[in-house]
Amino acid sequence: MVSPLAHQRIPPSLSSLLRSHTLRPQPRSLVPLSRIYNLSPRVSSPPQTRCLSDRRKQEPRVGTTTPIPEDLSSSTSPPNSSQKKPPFYFEAGYALFAKRPSRPFPPPFLSPPSGSFSEPLSTHDRSRDRRMPTVDGEMIRGVTNGDDAVVVEENWVGANDGVGAWATKERGHAALWSRLILHFWAQEASKCGSSKSPSPSTSPNEPNPITFLQTAYEKTQTATTSPNPWYGTTTFCAALLSSTPTSPPHPLLYITQLGDSQILVLRPSTGEILYKTTEQWHWFDCPRQLGTNSPDTPSQNAVCDTLEIEEDDIVLAMTDGVIDNLWEHEVVENVCQSVKKWQEEGGVGEKEMGKEKSEQTYADGMRFVAQELLNAARKIAEDPFAESPYMEKAIDEGLSIEGGKLDDISVVAAQCKRRKG
Repeated sequence: MVSPLAHQRIPPSLSSLLRSHTLRPQPRSLVPLSRIYNLSPRVSSPPQTRCLSDRRKQEPRVGTTTPIPEDLSSSTSPPNSSQKKPPFYFEAGYALFAKRPSRPFPPPFLSPPSGSFSEPLSTHDRSRDRRMPTVDGEMIRGVTNGDDAVVVEENWVGANDGVGAWATKERGHAALWSRLILHFWAQEASKCGSSKSPSPSTSPNEPNPITFLQTAYEKTQTATTSPNPWYGTTTFCAALLSSTPTSPPHPLLYITQLGDSQILVLRPSTGEILYKTTEQWHWFDCPRQLGTNSPDTPSQNAVCDTLEIEEDDIVLAMTDGVIDNLWEHEVVENVCQSVKKWQEEGGVGEKEMGKEKSEQTYADGMRFVAQELLNAARKIAEDPFAESPYMEKAIDEGLSIEGGKLDDISVVAAQCKRRKG
């Protein structure tokens, strides 16, 4: 675990000096072909504008598992559903805050309302958010948050960060790319199943998350090429929960990452950090990313690690809206305090959770943990004079940037549990 002393806030004297020469953060960078193939440079993205009135319109969204409609096609359901369920699963929750409203998905992923209120097939009575986006006739898994996307299911969680600068490009749609790659990855994971046989080296069900990601990447390329092209790039991180072939089995995590979204695994009883992904960059504020014009591919650049954990360990999947605004020790402290509050009080008030304490579940507890972490990150992100990890990285690059980084903030908190029976 990294000592908190290694990430002290910058002295006020230095902050005052920087404040007089500060630059505002810009949207994160695409990977331009000019830097890779020596082509003519692209037009740079305009500076990020901080608009307090617009920000107040955006409110955090929270939930437990991401929605799967009852009429979901059987092709997206795990095969051999009659087989014994894996011994471990996630109790999970998520919290989302978008710096600006998400753009609607274009056809054919989301059909627009029909032209008349009187038509039998009219969808005017259904809000934009209630019309489930689809691809290849199946509902797109996960939830969109600005340009981010998260997926929360029983045996895997993930958080992708779409590169917002694509909003300035014609037919740019980073949110579509981030959501589709998560969807196809989860689809591949469900086909594999998450239980392992006693011989994992020969087991057909042993997870191979990088292969899942490569397949998801290729399917996303196909889906965004025809009938109309849509451009974008996204980072990727996900954690898949499986089990060891030992008797008794132990929970085993498969952690996959490309870019600067982060998986962090901690033990709340001790505050110990068990694992943290390492950020992958091309240069400052330009992470490795999958999609249009990017040279990065899952097979060449994605990293997959396995980690044996214990019951009640917590897995966090976060986009850089968290890690650019909170240092590692602040994340750990916030999560441990939230867990302690939840355990000591047997839940939180009805006003905060929308249900009585007696009705609250472990998943509601993780939702509370995710929301508390989001609130802490958002407080720094909206403060133009705060000291932040993003500011620290900028100073290391010779840039006089001050304040938090206003960005989409996506947090998934998942606690490992043993299945009863």
